[in-house]
Amino acid sequence: MSPTAPPRLDRQKLRALLEPVVERAGAELEDLTEQRAGSRRLIRVVVDRDGGVSMDDVADVTRAVSEALDGYAAMGEAAYVLEVTSPGIDRPLTEPRHWRRARGRLVKAVLKAGGEVEGRVSASDEHGVTLLVGERDKERVLPYGEIAKARMQVEFNRAAEDAEDSALDDESDDDARSDDELDDES
Repeated sequence: MSPTAPPRLDRQKLRALLEPVVERAGAELEDLTEQRAGSRRLIRVVVDRDGGVSMDDVADVTRAVSEALDGYAAMGEAAYVLEVTSPGIDRPLTEPRHWRRARGRLVKAVLKAGGEVEGRVSASDEHGVTLLVGERDKERVLPYGEIAKARMQVEFNRAAEDAEDSALDDESDDDARSDDELDDES
């Protein structure tokens, strides 16, 4: 006889339990899901913070959340699998904090009035976002109320461009040194 599936957890109570735990660990609880996986539960916790989350941050949050879940009576005796992760690039930008964390990133916004805008996030506040659009980086301010949906765009060449810019900066540092400094190194 196979073990029975554990009953569903009350998502609001689970969120109320875990939100302060995640905050004490230095992150924000972005999303929380629970689903059955055979006789176990799969609990997925998505966390983020300004500056992003590192693997060490995820490990700290995982330990704290696991401890909280182990002491949570509603979990019962059923085994669970805990997955703590950060939001992926495909996460919709729906909150001002999402836009703040996307500063410098390329985004595509679909407008409620129709059409779409693609640009780099240069600033954001509680009311809207400023995008740098086009080759001339023309500023376009979009109130959040005008945006139907938005997501960050994947940029494969961005890292290569940043590396080239860094290499050019290093070369100009060498050019700026005097001949005497270069002779001293010989």
